Amino acid sequence: MSNETPIQHGHVTATYFWDDGSGINGDTGAPAYGLPMQKGLFSSPSWPLGTEGYIVYEGKEYEFFIGDRGPGVPSYDCDVLLDIDGKTFADMMGTSWNETTLTVGGGNGHAEVEYFITEWGDGYGTPGAPHPFQQPGNPCEDAVSPLPEPEPVEEPEPEPEPTEEETAAEPAEEDKSEDADKAENAEERDDQSQQAAADEDREGDDSGVTAQTAASDLSAIELTGAEGALGATGLLTMALIPAVLVALFFAWTRRPAAPTRAPPRTGAGACWPRATAATGCPPWWTGSRPCSTGSAASSRHTPRRGRGRRRPRPLVVPALGLRFASARVRAPQGQGCFILVLA
Repeated sequence: MSNETPIQHGHVTATYFWDDGSGINGDTGAPAYGLPMQKGLFSSPSWPLGTEGYIVYEGKEYEFFIGDRGPGVPSYDCDVLLDIDGKTFADMMGTSWNETTLTVGGGNGHAEVEYFITEWGDGYGTPGAPHPFQQPGNPCEDAVSPLPEPEPVEEPEPEPEPTEEETAAEPAEEDKSEDADKAENAEERDDQSQQAAADEDREGDDSGVTAQTAASDLSAIELTGAEGALGATGLLTMALIPAVLVALFFAWTRRPAAPTRAPPRTGAGACWPRATAATGCPPWWTGSRPCSTGSAASSRHTPRRGRGRRRPRPLVVPALGLRFASARVRAPQGQGCFILVLA
């Protein structure tokens, strides 16, 4: 209701009442407008029944409509010209309403309020300045005051139009900002390029260390080619290593037994029974002669037919086109010989 445009405004002294027909606390009967007593039902000694408006007390608004007559004697001399229902008055005072005694708990029984009439009612009464109860010829003109001026709506101040100098300076500022953005982008690109170059340098250093380590490990033999594949030397080396190991194994497992008797004499005329005494190698390795059948040594050391010295079986590697022959003779001194023949 406060959004409606007021048609009358003023200040009056008000009190409270509650006429519900119970007869308690000076109750004079049900409201004259024909509606039951309720919150928001006010009483006026002269305004028409059904008049609508609102009051303002301590900055708060309270809506009302006129539904009864009063106050009576208190309105004489224009003292109290408005009766407010007890529940609304209790809200204004910030206290409670007693339903049993029909009184406001504590506070003052009177209040100075500012009223606004928004619509005159169609019931019995006199619009305009209020007058005391049953005294229409004694209007209370002081209870009416001019309507307050509506608060002006603040309109936003228009922005001043830019001058020619400012208009001309705007493109230059935009160009400067664009140049600054381009410079920042260029710096970012430079930083990224430098970072990428640094990463490549680090990767190059790592690969160089790896290559150097590999070269150090294989400094005497070139096992790999330019692209990391095994070269001819590497393949041959990898094939020879297991072949040599196998040949050594066969030579060791098939070695002849050591002589049980004392070895023959040595010197220029020395002969070999099974191995040369000095080296432990067979005669076809050292070049020494065998003992003759007439010598003492031969009678003691020359092996019987069919049980003479046997050469070890050759080791053939068809995949590589290699043929290996190995022999190992155990000498009295614990020495040995190993021979490797490539076919």
